[in-house]
Amino acid sequence: MLRKLYDWTMGLAAHRHAMPALFGVSFIESSIFPIPPDVLMIPMVLARKARAFIIAAVATIGSVLGGLLGYWIGAALMGSVGQWVLTVYGKEDAYHQLAARFAEYGGWAVLFAALTPFPFKVITIFSGAVGFSLPLFVLTAVIGRAGRFFVVAALLWRFGPPIRDFIERRLGLVFTVFMVGLVGGFVALRYL
Repeated sequence: MLRKLYDWTMGLAAHRHAMPALFGVSFIESSIFPIPPDVLMIPMVLARKARAFIIAAVATIGSVLGGLLGYWIGAALMGSVGQWVLTVYGKEDAYHQLAARFAEYGGWAVLFAALTPFPFKVITIFSGAVGFSLPLFVLTAVIGRAGRFFVVAALLWRFGPPIRDFIERRLGLVFTVFMVGLVGGFVALRYL
């Protein structure tokens, strides 16, 4: 099933309606869809380098607005739709433990999920379910998603096809290491 969704998403990149499709994929990925928008964004940027940053902006806007849908799902539909999405991603058992941690590190969790391959939809739904500050949620989602998509667009714009393999295979790891270092630095400063 995931392979069919992946192939369908890749087919959208070559379509004349690729930009609205990117917006749509970015939107639903932040709340329920399992395929990240990078899969559509990467071939779009490679095909039209001059529009790299417009493409990144569309992905960012769609993702943040979709994140608001995820937030609403968590706030209004946690018992039904929200629980189903958390179950699909294997996060249903950790709900109460995560809720306690989220109260203290919620902004960092949103930023981390927005930048890394961690399923962003889990955090968007969880943010709504625990009543995380909506303005802080939007701010960290914008920073994280823009950071992720604009870095990918800039790398593709600058280096073109040779960077595609790096992005598809290793960028998630690079973002994860960066976020661990960033959070680790703040934690170290707090306790030193």
